[in-house]
Amino acid sequence: MKICVIGTGYVGLVAGTCFAESGNDVLCVDNVAAKIEALRQGHVPIYEPGLEELIRRNVNEARLAFSTDLADAVKKSLVCFIAVGTPSGADGAADLSAVMAVAAAIGRAMDGYRVIVAKSTVPIGTAGRIKGAVAAATQHPFDVVSNPEFLKEGAAIEDFMKPDRVVIGATSQRAVDIMRELYEPFVRTGNPILVMDNASAEMTKYAANALLATRISFVNEIANLCERVGADVDQVRRGIGYDRRIGHHFLFPGVGYGGSCFPKDVKAVIHSAREHGMEFALLNAVEDVNEGQKGRLVEKVVAEFGPDLRGRRFAVWGLAFKPRTDDMREAPAITIVEGLLARGAAIAVHDPEALNEARKVFGERVTYQRVNYEALAGADALLIVTEWNEFRRPDFARMKRLLRRPIIFDGRNLYDPEVMREHGFTYLPIGRAVVRAA
Repeated sequence: MKICVIGTGYVGLVAGTCFAESGNDVLCVDNVAAKIEALRQGHVPIYEPGLEELIRRNVNEARLAFSTDLADAVKKSLVCFIAVGTPSGADGAADLSAVMAVAAAIGRAMDGYRVIVAKSTVPIGTAGRIKGAVAAATQHPFDVVSNPEFLKEGAAIEDFMKPDRVVIGATSQRAVDIMRELYEPFVRTGNPILVMDNASAEMTKYAANALLATRISFVNEIANLCERVGADVDQVRRGIGYDRRIGHHFLFPGVGYGGSCFPKDVKAVIHSAREHGMEFALLNAVEDVNEGQKGRLVEKVVAEFGPDLRGRRFAVWGLAFKPRTDDMREAPAITIVEGLLARGAAIAVHDPEALNEARKVFGERVTYQRVNYEALAGADALLIVTEWNEFRRPDFARMKRLLRRPIIFDGRNLYDPEVMREHGFTYLPIGRAVVRAA
């Protein structure tokens, strides 16, 4: 099948590459010429495990190409995916300007029937708006499909190639049949293709992310309460996780969620609810909890060292909002580092993949280290912000020699408190008892 994917951000690039991997002819389109030229040269603008190799293979086998010519791509394609950004505005509403501009451009370029697929995360009712924009620009027949993505950064290739489910929102059987044909190679093990109306498909995406965000904020509040009452959140998490109604997923306490999806989507649901006369009290609380949780490590540092951190130096391991990505959008590390800098501290940071992104955020206000241990030299304490696997089994003896004081603020509860005690660290995790160096 001939496909174009408009937008070469995270969703568009992964989707286009995976569709090509299943044998389709795919044109990925972007209006940033430098990005397209870089992709043609094999330079991938995001870090996602396995993506660069997959792009290279499909380009070499002539199934995947990159272009700035949207009209040409539409003319060559039966299915046109819209995968441009929908950032949050000041009021929390999703900015649909790019989506609507692309929809109108598709309409102007069409020379026959097309399936136009909203892959971007969009508010409920957007399919109708896309239909109106396209209809105003063409006399040719078309269908609009809502096809939300459910990709986890760091595992996006696996998620796309072996999805838990595929959601298709459409009212046309012709469009449904085309979308089923497109997705059949990815659901051969029996996972469902769920067909529903457009509004329900749009809501499904928001509901999924809002519920996952709610679980994170819930366990973080439980962790904060555990600290006050002397309970261990890790024991509590395991105690409730074996309940089949609850499960273990997204019950790991930490420094809050970030990234391109959860913060934006929670805001969008709240905004949509207000537009319809409803105060979504639960999600307002989820958002408030998350913002507060991002500052918990700074609060712990201040409690340990005092509010004036001038003359103090801290090491930070982990800057991306989660491991296996370089994405720092809404990352808790930003709140944490800015909070320490505002109190006069010097900061040395390390992340396996996100240092280039971090430079865009912090400039020269922090020191960047390619090796995690180098960030520790002369530091008063280490703050762990992202749970990269590389941090789980470190050389504790080496860490202790490098640190000025053997103190670890663990925002992801990576280490066993008893191991910390044995190695002589003061260890301050989330929702667990503090270990004091003897």
